[in-house]
Amino acid sequence: MMRGGKDAFRPRPEDHFTFGLWTVGNPGRDPFGEPVRPPLSPIVIVRKLAELGAYGVNLHDNDLVPPGASASERDKIVREFKQALADTGMKVPMATTNLFSDPAFRDGAFTSSDSRVRAYALQKTLAAIDLGVELGATTYVCWGGREGETNAAKDPRTALAWYRDAINYLCEYVRSQRYDLRFALEAKPNEPRGDIFLPTTGHMLAFIYTLDHPEMVGVNPELAHERMAGLDFSHAVAQALEAGKLFHIDLNGQQVGRFDQDLRFGSDDPKGAFFLVKLLEDAKWSGMRHFDSHAYRTEDESGVWDFAAGSMRTYLILKDKVARFNADPEIQQLLAELDGGKSSARVPFSELRNTKFDLAALRSRGYAYERLDQLTMELLLGVR
Repeated sequence: MMRGGKDAFRPRPEDHFTFGLWTVGNPGRDPFGEPVRPPLSPIVIVRKLAELGAYGVNLHDNDLVPPGASASERDKIVREFKQALADTGMKVPMATTNLFSDPAFRDGAFTSSDSRVRAYALQKTLAAIDLGVELGATTYVCWGGREGETNAAKDPRTALAWYRDAINYLCEYVRSQRYDLRFALEAKPNEPRGDIFLPTTGHMLAFIYTLDHPEMVGVNPELAHERMAGLDFSHAVAQALEAGKLFHIDLNGQQVGRFDQDLRFGSDDPKGAFFLVKLLEDAKWSGMRHFDSHAYRTEDESGVWDFAAGSMRTYLILKDKVARFNADPEIQQLLAELDGGKSSARVPFSELRNTKFDLAALRSRGYAYERLDQLTMELLLGVR
């Protein structure tokens, strides 16, 4: 439905936009440069995102509770954070664990060659699950930022078995605690040099059905991660939707062939972003629209909030464009003319075997995709 008025693209909580504490809180550090702006406290992030119309915030365990915090310090931090959530109405729909920053995870977490590291990773994850549930999270994302470095070190089959054992263990823990929580596995091709096991959403979907409790596990596709591999993100999301496994999604931007850029959603590929929004909105997907990205290194704190507001505004603009696409008579006429006959999927074998096809007509047919694509571009460029 197209919005109207001067506030047409002003975010509202019902739009289900979320950000990670690590996204707007990113201080502008990259592999070649130190931070360019001071860190933002979780409380400040919650209050400011609420002002901008976001629905909630997501977090790694250490985004909120610093490593080494005592039990009393942890409880105080969590208590104050929960108060900020209550004051603003913000939610925590998703939680995850940092299993990549600590040097202990240099060889991975769930796939480390050292069984002690694998056990520590599970221990850390159990505590993070408890924290997420305490804050209201119903989705838990598993992302292995260091799961894979060199094939000389281990048999990939062994590593996948370790990973499977870890997810099975975590599912059993959630079941034993009677938590209302499901897991979303996040794929990525490399980070930043080594190849990661289970590098795409398709790999993750196949892996899920080898688990003990596949009904508890879905995927968290990230736009930048699929684009890093040169893939069409909408296709990955469509496969997850079709399988009923789209439990969460990460929205951002990425140039093909680059390391993880986490650009503002829609800033680098408006056409690709449009078709992604169209897919989600046409499917009436009810999940969170989570932005896993961060502001340019050029920005001060004011620029960070411009980045956050712009992420949500772009999605809403594209959502409006989707409504216009679906209501455009010429575009819809072209789409209606694409199918020239009935599907053979349910035709009896004998009938299909005896059907006569006009191959000359099929071989010479044009599909008017150039016209359709041009109309789409004109709609996106604001002249239609």
